[in-house]
Amino acid sequence: MSGNPDFDLFRISEDHEALREAVRAVAQDKIAPYAAAVDEEARYPQEAHDALVASDFFAPHIGEEYGGVGADALATCIVIEEVARVDASASLIPAVNKLGTMPLILAASEDVKQRYLPPVAEGRSTFSYGLSEREAGSDTASMKTRARQDGDGWVLSGQKSWITNAGVSDYYTVLAVTDPEGRRGANVTAFVVEKSDEGFSFGEKERKLGIKGSPTRELHFDNVRIPGDRVVGEVGSGLKIALETLDHTRVTIGAQAVGIAQGALDHAVAYVKERKQFGKHLAEFQGLQFMLADMAMKVEAARQMVYAAAARSERGDKDLTFFGAAAKCYASDVAMEVTTDAVQLLGGAGYVRDFPVERMMRDAKITQIYEGTNQIQRVVMARQILR
Repeated sequence: MSGNPDFDLFRISEDHEALREAVRAVAQDKIAPYAAAVDEEARYPQEAHDALVASDFFAPHIGEEYGGVGADALATCIVIEEVARVDASASLIPAVNKLGTMPLILAASEDVKQRYLPPVAEGRSTFSYGLSEREAGSDTASMKTRARQDGDGWVLSGQKSWITNAGVSDYYTVLAVTDPEGRRGANVTAFVVEKSDEGFSFGEKERKLGIKGSPTRELHFDNVRIPGDRVVGEVGSGLKIALETLDHTRVTIGAQAVGIAQGALDHAVAYVKERKQFGKHLAEFQGLQFMLADMAMKVEAARQMVYAAAARSERGDKDLTFFGAAAKCYASDVAMEVTTDAVQLLGGAGYVRDFPVERMMRDAKITQIYEGTNQIQRVVMARQILR
């Protein structure tokens, strides 16, 4: 029966499995050994950065025509999942490169793509995404950052908050209101801002619960002059592009969440097989077996949901909005639950930094918050159901 194409729908291709093995080897050898120190010192995971560049896993989603490897959406998710399995902070490197460049891939002119995608594909530059503001988190359309036209260019003023890898990235896709009197949601435009632009600066690093290896900072725009040829897509179409971007990249956050959960489950399984109490290995106690069974079942359900959403992302299916939100929401809830249970299974050992599960529990929390809180994901899903 295995040759029947109807059944192959539920089997990952040999190419994707070979990719998983390759990424896992890089993650285990070049990223995992530094994960605890990266968290402890709250420093950028440069070792992971270099390893991802060397292995072509830095921005795998960028097409071959721009110097990339042209990985499909599922392959990109597998890269992010396998890196997150050992270090969530490091997994944000390929994830945020996709988030930052996706508006360009979806909507930019060929000139803009040719200028900005090759440096990222080749690992020479990193790309971040500037949408959220202090007072415009979930309510993105209420953003205050402004771009006013000035001759052939634009002048940008305002700020963006919670920007992942800010300060590390050379390039930023930034959303700004270009028509303050225009219709809400149709008055925002996307721009590429370069780190070297005069008047562009960064706030202090946020002191965070988790993903400490990934710097999160504010972006400040003090009358930053942007040439007209750095507009992404049509003037006024920025919010549409931003939301379409999130449909695709929420799937990658789902993949990150699955990776974190799988990493925690792996450590929990290893621990209960090794640790003895009352003369027996913990793995022999049925109550703990049931916990492990539930954890594994949920991780696998989340993984299948993410992969199904990734396939829709690759095809550009009309139901991607629902599936992207569902995958991100479900997988991140599972990550929080499974990492919490992993800490519980390790007992006192789970609560100290000698073991990685407490870090994974802290890292998992953000997956329920960024790229749209899980409450917002449920709003998105409900709208799709009721439409």
